[in-house]
Amino acid sequence: MLQLENPGYILRISRDEWLDQVFRLNKYYTGIMRDYKRGTPILLAMKAGGRDSFVGYGIVDKVEMLWEMPPEEEDYSRGHGWKCGLTFRGLMRFQKPYPIGKSCLSTDPRRGAFLNGAKLTEDQIDSILEAAEDEQGEG
Repeated sequence: MLQLENPGYILRISRDEWLDQVFRLNKYYTGIMRDYKRGTPILLAMKAGGRDSFVGYGIVDKVEMLWEMPPEEEDYSRGHGWKCGLTFRGLMRFQKPYPIGKSCLSTDPRRGAFLNGAKLTEDQIDSILEAAEDEQGEG
């Protein structure tokens, strides 16, 4: 039987206050349009400890376009150049950021902001999440 691929994406967070906002609101606002839909895995990345690292992940529950947002939220999003909001179910924040350089993406030539919006296969997502989970258990 044919199994459909469910790709995921890396989305970067550039500021500590936005990291807090994502986990407080359970929502990520983005200006990068991809094939987001319910069930899409999103790996959250940012600079942590001087290295690009994964800081958490979530599964998209709802994709909300600007015109679907309340006016105040729409204005806030437009002011930052964001095009949609992704609401998560099962959002997880890593206690210890997992360095991208230690992941299966270590040889990927894209770095920093160039990873924002990068598409990942299910196998890559599984590999990264498994390694990040192992990292959490290390002392």
